[in-house]
Amino acid sequence: MEHKLESGNGTTNSKANIALIVFLLIGAFFLITEHWAHLAGWLPYLPYLLLLACPLMHVFMHGVHGHGNHAPSETSNESTPEKK
Repeated sequence: MEHKLESGNGTTNSKANIALIVFLLIGAFFLITEHWAHLAGWLPYLPYLLLLACPLMHVFMHGVHGHGNHAPSETSNESTPEKK
């Protein structure tokens, strides 16, 4: 049995998304204004932190795709002699 979900004109979903975005922006505003003294201390180091993020992202992104290990794996498609 197949059930199809029918949505009306989509206004409920878009209104909920807009409300969520507004609440997140308000929360981010108050978080930044209340902790500005702490954040301002990190501003001179921001370019260096961005440069440090590049190699870290490179290592972790290649690890996800399996390119980090260049050694042949045990589950390769090569024919191996069977042990009897």
